[in-house]
Amino acid sequence: MIFFYDRTEYLRPWKLFTLGVGIALLIAGSIYTPAPDWDIPISLIMAVLAYLTAPWSLRVLLERRWNHLPAALFATWFSVDGSYAIYWHFRDPVALELMRPANFAASLGLYGICGVIWLYRGSLRALFTEFLGTIGLSRK
Repeated sequence: MIFFYDRTEYLRPWKLFTLGVGIALLIAGSIYTPAPDWDIPISLIMAVLAYLTAPWSLRVLLERRWNHLPAALFATWFSVDGSYAIYWHFRDPVALELMRPANFAASLGLYGICGVIWLYRGSLRALFTEFLGTIGLSRK
């Protein structure tokens, strides 16, 4: 049983670039937003977990691989809430209790968006070529 993607998918420059942009936005948000549960370490932890699991979890649903659904649900939960709860349990349990429900909703939405962004398996050039072909603008 193969979980997640091949290493080449995680090392694609366009995916690494978008991960870097996302991390930069999360770090900026942690600095400029007065939220008691938003700091740089949790931003890094959750971004990397989303990068590793979100596209695979979404693919499990889209391809109806029901035998992988329990693992996909666990990966989603751990990326969105489990890692957050563990981190804040040790860092500041009061912040965890106060912010966990709000964090879950926001993080699940971002996780889904990340899954869509990183779902495509292939190069950026191949993505654009396939997209142009789909909308009827490809060169023949």
